[in-house]
Parts: sequence; C-alpha cells; structure tokens
Amino acid sequence: MPWSTPFEDPIPLPNGRRLLTLGDAASYVMKLPNAEHSAPEWQAAMEALILVAENGGPTMLARIGVMRALNLHVERVFDPERKSHHWGKRKLKRDQ
Repeated sequence: MPWSTPFEDPIPLPNGRRLLTLGDAASYVMKLPNAEHSAPEWQAAMEALILVAENGGPTMLARIGVMRALNLHVERVFDPERKSHHWGKRKLKRDQ
C-alpha cells in the first residue's frame, strides 16, 4: 500500500489542519520535536503507519495509533450528570 493512501476519515490536528494520507501523518510525526517524537505513543503510531504502508494493513489501525498519540495529554473526565441512571426498585407483576 503506498504512502499516498488516504485515511477513511481525515485526522484533525489541534492547529486546524488535517492529515489526509499515511504520508501526511508520517511527515507530521517526523517534524515533531525529539522529546515528543521519542514518546512511546508516537513510536507506536509510527510503527502502525509503517505496518500499514508496507504490509497493506487496514488504514484504521494507523489512524487509531495517531489519534491516541495526539490525545496523549488530554485528560478524560467522567461527567455523572451526562446521563441519568434508570435504577430503582424493580416492579414485578405480583407487587402491583
């Protein structure tokens, strides 16, 4: 699979740009500072990109790797108010 293979969905970057192909993602990773480039998440993303480009794997694998590396410093917060729970006393026919 060539490096010009497009992702199924473009990868949005924090600066507003989008990564459209495997080659775009590879050049973006190579332009990162060395401290960030050597992080295990970015190394895994590069490995996924190389596997997909050279062995013809699914592009979604490379997309997931890059997205995980991009969201490395984003903290996921649980919001309990987002969805109301449906728990309560179970109502059986015999109890009515």
